[in-house]
Amino acid sequence: MRLLLDTHALLWWWTDDPQLSARARDAISNPGNDVLVSAATAWELATRHRIGKLGEAGEAVARFDELVTADGFQHLPVSYYHCLRAGGYAVDPCDPFDRMLAAQAELERLVLVTRDPAFGMFAVETCW
Repeated sequence: MRLLLDTHALLWWWTDDPQLSARARDAISNPGNDVLVSAATAWELATRHRIGKLGEAGEAVARFDELVTADGFQHLPVSYYHCLRAGGYAVDPCDPFDRMLAAQAELERLVLVTRDPAFGMFAVETCW
């Protein structure tokens, strides 16, 4: 299975937070699964940390590549076709990070690891 981690799932993985569901934890830790982390997640972490909504994410921002690599996860760049799909969704929410992750999951045929019910409005498979 190919997984794409939502930002909260990635943070909770890194901090061993019990809010990460057992099913999500098992999927992420399964060596048979490929785990991808979007460049949009780095953007979201940096943005939310800067505006004070994720004050505790300073280390994750500073060490983003190191932490992703150490876990054996793969970086997923944002391409123009991801942007066109994200911008073309005729649904709310307007959160650009959610829209981008949904577009990437859809176009790359990834299972999105998230507990966010907003993704139910998109044509993506989720795991939680």
